[in-house]
Amino acid sequence: MKVRIKFSKYGVVKFIGHLDVMRYFQKANRRAGIDIAYSQGFNPHQIMSFAAPLGVGLTSDGEYVDVDFNVIETEEAIIKSLNAVMNEGFAVTEAKILKEPLPNQKRETAMSLVAAADYLVSLKDGYELKKENGQILDKDEFHKLFDEFYRQNQIVINKKTKKSEKEMDIRPYIFLYGITEEEFLSAGKELKVTNSVNGIEHADTYENGIRVFLCLATGSVINIKPELVMEAFCEKHGIKFEAYAFQYHRMETYANVADHGKTIEEMILAVEQKESYALKLDPLGKVGIM
Repeated sequence: MKVRIKFSKYGVVKFIGHLDVMRYFQKANRRAGIDIAYSQGFNPHQIMSFAAPLGVGLTSDGEYVDVDFNVIETEEAIIKSLNAVMNEGFAVTEAKILKEPLPNQKRETAMSLVAAADYLVSLKDGYELKKENGQILDKDEFHKLFDEFYRQNQIVINKKTKKSEKEMDIRPYIFLYGITEEEFLSAGKELKVTNSVNGIEHADTYENGIRVFLCLATGSVINIKPELVMEAFCEKHGIKFEAYAFQYHRMETYANVADHGKTIEEMILAVEQKESYALKLDPLGKVGIM
């Protein structure tokens, strides 16, 4: 039986990489005494699949992992058992049993379903956004310039991969934004996105108040990191980009439940053509649940 577990990652453990997070969950499952399923063969391992690995330095209230269990008491028991053995910096917030696939139907993993994610991007205290003319941005000026940045028809960047570097227009993959919580929620309604701002319980807060909410394409095919967006924003307005000036917090991870089966390219094309059905995002914790 497969269970989708939602968890938060925050505090000092934000500096732990994905492979260590995976090993941590394996140990936590054993310490909690959960009857977890193992793969067959010479090197058996716990059967689990993380939705979208989180980068080092990022915090989150919207992480998901699918885990196979042999026996399950209740969803509440899973949450309680895991939290009892978790260190500070990890917290399991949901556990939902997934529907069994129909005969001859392949089960979709959390990783294969991921289409988008919400982020809160905050400027850390001690850093400034300074233009080439020496002007330092306050909240109002940041708001104005980011809106101008978002309204562009194209945002072309040089996207680096392990093997090459190529130009890419990332504007179609920035689904929505908001400087305030109200703006972000309003933008989500226009695109049929079930977004919220509930996922900021463990987000770091800063006195300067300069921040932006983003919903970005995420997944194995198209993966737009918030760092890319902020670097493009700084370049557009002649601001020196400092890699460690921003704190990134993932609020939620989504599957696209509109026109299921569309490729990411077809989905983006439909969004560009203003087809309202093209993008309907539901949190992974609501998809495929019994």
